[in-house]
Amino acid sequence: MAFENVKHLGNPTNTIEILDKYGFSFQKKYGQNFLIDENVVRKIVREAGVTKDDFVLEIGPGIGTMTQILCEEAREVVAVEIDKKLIPILENDTLSYYNNVTVINEDVLKLDIVKLAAEHNNSEPIKVVANLPYYITTPIVMGLFESKVPLDSITIMVQKEVADRMQVGPGTKDYGALSLAVQYYAKPQVVLTVPASCFMPRPNVDSAVIKLERYKEPPVKADNEKLMFGIIRASFNQRRKTMTNSVCGCAELGITKEKLIEALEECNLSPTVRGEALTLEQFAKLSNILNARGTK
Repeated sequence: MAFENVKHLGNPTNTIEILDKYGFSFQKKYGQNFLIDENVVRKIVREAGVTKDDFVLEIGPGIGTMTQILCEEAREVVAVEIDKKLIPILENDTLSYYNNVTVINEDVLKLDIVKLAAEHNNSEPIKVVANLPYYITTPIVMGLFESKVPLDSITIMVQKEVADRMQVGPGTKDYGALSLAVQYYAKPQVVLTVPASCFMPRPNVDSAVIKLERYKEPPVKADNEKLMFGIIRASFNQRRKTMTNSVCGCAELGITKEKLIEALEECNLSPTVRGEALTLEQFAKLSNILNARGTK
């Protein structure tokens, strides 16, 4: 299929034309910022490693700027868009040229991704590509990992500070529960920074594209993932508190101070240590000890 006649939306003139044609107004509640730089769009798709063999799930296609390029490079694309006002634009206009795309008007957090992947993809690992607003980044990323959907990778554009948070290690101010959760499931790598000038409307901050390559097996062994992530979340809920206070202060975990201090000592860690000092491996070891002994 030739694509010379497609009006690519990476061209700002084409974007403005479509917005005017449909009288579209940006919804602040959806964090809508559309890319208007085709070089950036093509770099994102290239960094995602999309090939003609791939099934791609795109979250938040907007008016279809990146969807167009994904359709040209992938075997099949499913685009999930929450804003119903964008559906006619996508189906009747910007994506009408392509026969390998399905548009779904739905909140991706309420969608059965496992079922969707099975229906379209015969259980092969899928690639996720998305331009995500800040407020929904964490629930979407964690929802994808925890759903056990067969994932190859997630390539997402987010606020630069969020991308930084996903890849940093212990002892840094950005290190937290998100860093550890992402690094348990995937290898994170920032592959591109995108200045605010590449968007319409222009956001207040720069963005970054981060690729999360899913591990076949996590880099550490957690006997009880739920317990480990519970300890991690409690450790960072109040960063200034020691783990003895923050973890034992979490009623849901039911870990006594005596049990935690014993487990910390077995890990060669001080009772006054803070969560930000522990590596993923140390959190896994700590949770395995507590799981084996019973938390109470």
